[in-house]
Amino acid sequence: MKRLMPRLVAIGMVIATASCGIHCNHQPKRVPLEIKLPKPLFISEPRYRNVPNLEKPFGKPRPPFLVPAGTRNVALGKTVYSTDKAPVIGKIEKVTDGRKEGTQRDFVELNPGLQSVTIDLGRRYAVYAILLWHNTRHLWVYYDIVVQVADDPDFTANVRTLFNNDVDNSAGLGAGKDKHYVETSEGKLIDARGIKARYVRLYSNGNSANEYNHYTEVARSEATKQSRPLGSTWITQRMEIASLRSQ
Repeated sequence: MKRLMPRLVAIGMVIATASCGIHCNHQPKRVPLEIKLPKPLFISEPRYRNVPNLEKPFGKPRPPFLVPAGTRNVALGKTVYSTDKAPVIGKIEKVTDGRKEGTQRDFVELNPGLQSVTIDLGRRYAVYAILLWHNTRHLWVYYDIVVQVADDPDFTANVRTLFNNDVDNSAGLGAGKDKHYVETSEGKLIDARGIKARYVRLYSNGNSANEYNHYTEVARSEATKQSRPLGSTWITQRMEIASLRSQ
């Protein structure tokens, strides 16, 4: 997709799992997914004029998203790697270190061009929701966002695409029909519908303001029987994944 000064921002990721295993024989009770949102830190004017296929902002809080009771985030502290071996700022470990403040020391900036971040969850989970925050500092739109899951680290086995707004296939992963959206502190929630996977990969290719890629955090927390809220961390794009724990 042609764009002026594209830039990719950091990704945060939260993967939530419930105490019931993948092979539960009963249908668990559904409850609203509890998410601790990052504080809005918008410090500049919106920059997303003339972005095609743009989703209209809600203008109000997102409706509750229902997940199995006991759902927890499983991203915190998990192994993460990237296509960029020498980030401009920070280290790739920032993606899963649990920090979400959004300050200069809490994100990693990747080089221009198509980049990806991959999270190894350690084992297969039934994934119910993925939340993404690219940026809580600027009202920008990020391009070529593709979210995939797979059963192997090379993404050759059982690869499934959960989100794709690369409308012209500039990332080479197939043209997507999902809409571009403006980054806010609420992030982007993707319904994963209980899909089972071990690896999660997120692509992006710049934004409507500049050409670099940033990530702040991928978070993981665990919900107890008392339904403790999900903790969260984020990168300029943060990701939360809600899933049932595998056996």
